Amino acid sequence: MARRALKLASFATVAATTTGLYLYSNKPLDPNDFGFVRVGRAVATTAVITYDYLTSLRSIPRGTEEYDYVKSQVHVRSAERLRDLCCANRGTFIKVGQHLGALDYLLPEEYTRTLKVLHSKAPQSSMQEIEQVIREDLGKEIKELFISFEDTPLGAASLAQVHKAVLQDGRTVAVKVQHPKVQAQSTKDILLMEVLLLAVKQIFPDFEFLWLVEEAKKNLPLELDFLNEGKNAEKVAQMLKRFDFLKVPKIYWELSTRRVLFMEFMEGGQVNDKAYMERNGINVSELSRNLGKLYSEMIFVNGFVHCDPHPGNVLVRKCPTTCKTHIILLDHGLYQTLTDSFRLDYCRLWQALIKADMKRVQKYSRRLGAGDLYPLFACMLTARSWQSVNRGIDQLPVTAKEDLEIRTNAAAYLPQINKLLNNIPRQMLLLLKTNDLLRGIESALQIRASASSFLNMSRCCIRADSTYRRSKTDSLYRKGQISLSEALSLWQINLYELFLRLKGSHLGNWVIAFLSWMHRCS
Repeated sequence: MARRALKLASFATVAATTTGLYLYSNKPLDPNDFGFVRVGRAVATTAVITYDYLTSLRSIPRGTEEYDYVKSQVHVRSAERLRDLCCANRGTFIKVGQHLGALDYLLPEEYTRTLKVLHSKAPQSSMQEIEQVIREDLGKEIKELFISFEDTPLGAASLAQVHKAVLQDGRTVAVKVQHPKVQAQSTKDILLMEVLLLAVKQIFPDFEFLWLVEEAKKNLPLELDFLNEGKNAEKVAQMLKRFDFLKVPKIYWELSTRRVLFMEFMEGGQVNDKAYMERNGINVSELSRNLGKLYSEMIFVNGFVHCDPHPGNVLVRKCPTTCKTHIILLDHGLYQTLTDSFRLDYCRLWQALIKADMKRVQKYSRRLGAGDLYPLFACMLTARSWQSVNRGIDQLPVTAKEDLEIRTNAAAYLPQINKLLNNIPRQMLLLLKTNDLLRGIESALQIRASASSFLNMSRCCIRADSTYRRSKTDSLYRKGQISLSEALSLWQINLYELFLRLKGSHLGNWVIAFLSWMHRCS
């Protein structure tokens, strides 16, 4: 019945707006051009999902196998309806749907699994619409600007799509063009989501997702300004220039506008494409370490963080001349600038988590707004069980049993998780999203954070803390003390890393076996 109601609602809204209506150019009107179509579709979907939860589980005792089975089926149906709504309304809806698909620590697996497809199945604008945006922003036709322009986009996302083209001077470029209607629709879409979430909260008081709308309000205007994206790209390229494996496309400012961005063309395989890695001889463990280095440097040292590292935005390639693996970082529209106080508290929290120092974990979690929910906060940050956090997250690898435990607890503690997300600083929300996207890449490559990854993170935390403390003193003697302490700490990490490498090598195993034999003989 619920499905039938949704179909009827969708059919009625589309039929009422498309029948006999044409533009002056004799093109049929797109139903999405009408606000009440988008509103009607969203309201109908929300109503059907709400009705399904209210009725399907009403007569089944909680805690039974039947209840868990039926609840899972409702999750699947609701996630599919939500996905279909995002694909139909496009733009902002897909953007928010992509964010939801990354919330592994918060949403049931049925939702995250279903919504993750939005990263690769965003609707495309037609060539007529692309030509229109380029004409409006650059005042020229495509044939005047390019020798060639590929009709099929290299990729389509929620807010824009990218085409490969060759300029009149022979340069091969990637042209990012904003979907023509997304700018006008975004503000209304966010307002609509806010109203619907408030309505659902009246029925389900534990449903706390308004923080998601608040984030969209703040971030969407920045993501829709491609000149801002170009500035971010240049800033991060300069900031991370010491990493020779990182490549950021050059921006061609003379042609770029707020809705059209011209970039150097770079190609590679998506970072989660394990088959591509195998074909090209790319070491996935090294790739994961380098990705961790980039993000540790951004978060802990610079406080300027690329917050949308989904697989379509992180490409990899093997350089034919040097045989080194390059990481190509794309889509620089969404960055989080961390305040110094937040960044340093976050540094010290991670240092405490790596050392399993529970007193400091509690201290810095509270300073970051977690309050009494600091154990839950530590589990969300690390994607580990509380038992593993207490033992030390670098001591034991994640098991399938622990993964299942984390997902089960996420469903059981949903009200507390939502309360926590409403209390922590807004800066933390994008970092949590970034963490989840990076873990999704690790999962696709079938690897998890290693001891080496935590050592790289520790290095960045030590450097960040030392740099801050040096900036707060005028005493040359005190600066020297801080620098000496920093050098000693980094030397200890290097020594420990050398020990781990020897331990994992054939030579190391032989030495350890020989020493053990000598010990037994003595």
